[in-house]
Order: sequence, then C-alpha cells, then structure tokens
Amino acid sequence: MRKQWFVVLLISLCYSVLSIACAESDANNPNAESRDTAQVRASTSRAASATFDAQRAFAILKKQCEFGPRPPGSAAHIETRDYLFTELQKYANSVVLQPNQYKTGKVTLHLNNILAEFGPPTSGETLLLAAHWDTRPFADRDPKPENRDKPILGANDGASGVAVLLEIARVLKIHPPPRRVVIVLFDGEDYGRSIEHMFIGSRFFARNLGKWKPDYGILLDMVGDKDLAFPIERYSWEANRDYTEAIWRRAATLGLTPFQHRLGDKIMDDHVPLIEVGIPMVNIIDFTYPYWHTVEDTVDKCSPKSLEVAAMLVISIIYDGL
Repeated sequence: MRKQWFVVLLISLCYSVLSIACAESDANNPNAESRDTAQVRASTSRAASATFDAQRAFAILKKQCEFGPRPPGSAAHIETRDYLFTELQKYANSVVLQPNQYKTGKVTLHLNNILAEFGPPTSGETLLLAAHWDTRPFADRDPKPENRDKPILGANDGASGVAVLLEIARVLKIHPPPRRVVIVLFDGEDYGRSIEHMFIGSRFFARNLGKWKPDYGILLDMVGDKDLAFPIERYSWEANRDYTEAIWRRAATLGLTPFQHRLGDKIMDDHVPLIEVGIPMVNIIDFTYPYWHTVEDTVDKCSPKSLEVAAMLVISIIYDGL
C-alpha cells in the first residue's frame, strides 16, 4: 500500500513540475504572447461588431434628412454641422472644426470639415475613416427638367456614410480601438456643377494634414442603398492595388456578398485628393444607385441592413487590421 501511495505521489510531483515548466515556457514565449494578443483583439472585434446598432445608424441617417437638403450656405447646413459636432463630442478623444472659406464667383462659402480622434494617440499607425456631410444644391441628374435646380435630400449621397461613421464612433467609445482612428466628415464635396468646384473639403484637408495625417484610409459614399453592390472602385485599385484587394478579401471572409470582387468604374470622389498626396485610400461606393443627384434620393431608398454591411467591414479592419 505504501508503495502504491509513493507511486501516486511521484506522478503528481512530476505533473506539477511539468505544468510549471510549461507555464514558464509560455510566459517566456513571444509566440504565446502574440497568440493571447490576437485572441483578445478577435474577441474585441466580435464585441464591437455586436455593439454596432444598424437601427441607430438608420436613425442618424433620418435625423440628417430631417434638417432638409444641406448644401453650403443654407440654414440646414449649419444645423447639421452643429448636430454632427455635438454627437461626435460624446464619443471622441477630441473633435475640431477645420474651417475653409471658399470663393467661387461672387459667392464665399463658409465650409467646415469635422475631425474627430479616437484610440491611442501614438499607436504606430493612423486609420482614416471619411464621408461627406453636405448635399448637392441642385438635382442635375433628375429625369424631370423642372427638378434640376432643386436641392437634393441626400439620404444615400451623404447621410448614409455619415450615419455609419457616427454609429462606429459610439462603438469606439465602448470598445477602444488598438490603433489611432481619425474620422473626417468632409464639407463641400457635392457643391459645384463641375469637378473644379467639387471635393472642396477633401482637397483642403489634403493640403492641411498636420497631425491628422493618416497612414491609410477608407471613404464611405453612398453605402445605404437597399439594392447594394460594391465593385472595386478603379482609382483606388490603380493607386493601391494590394491594399484595395485586401479589403475586398476581408469582405469575402466576412461573408459580405454586396462586395463584388470585380473592377468597377473610376469614380472621382473625396479619396482622390488624398491619393494624390500619397495616402492609400479606398472608396467604398455603390455607384449604380439610380437616384444619384435626383430629388428621389430619399430615406425610403435606404436600409439599415445596407449600413450594417459597410460597418461590419470597417469594424473588422479597425480591430483586426488587414
């Protein structure tokens, strides 16, 4: 009997020594630490995705539209600016207006990009998330000639991208990101009748980056369409092919079927001025939207589910990287 107990005791001691040795080995193993970090980040990413509320995002889209058309120079433009600034203050480390007086003919526009910062100030990299918050002063693509001088409501063309980013801002407050994230809401994107007088806010931002300079970025434009399709925007792909394709591969991994792995059109948009100053930028845009630049770009053409599709991809990139 004593011999049996001695054998049991010996086995227990050996097991304890082995366990301690394994624990010490893992503690000194950088691969084990890397695995732990990856697991924590994956867990945070899942929690962040679950926190995103598509209905809240859709309510933000509708709220913007309740102000009415929001072209520069209108009362609704000022009201929307104040609303967006106040909302971002609830969630961001800091929020500032980036004012820009833009003269065109006899008109001086008082424009403001809205810039918000999240996460650690020195994380080694900065991810830019962008959308435009102004709307077009005239529905020049409307099939009815009598509507072509009317301003558009911009439920999809403007409000959808902003809605996704404001709800992501709330998520970032609850789940601090592992990298610095800058949200920029551009003003004056849709102002002019010609490209010369469009993308005013992003051009100004690209010339005045300062501490806001990102390492790479994503632009969301027209992401709320009920009938959603995101082919690869060609300017993005030609400028930064590897980065662009990595984003579409991530979408495929996540099962986000509206992201179609095929080349679409070249679309002049707010990402181009940043590409021109050397910042990798990808434009996520559904340019097949039939109500683009018409008075029919209204809330009923959009859906919470579409906003969620864009958000799930962006959240995955924020927390998991590429």
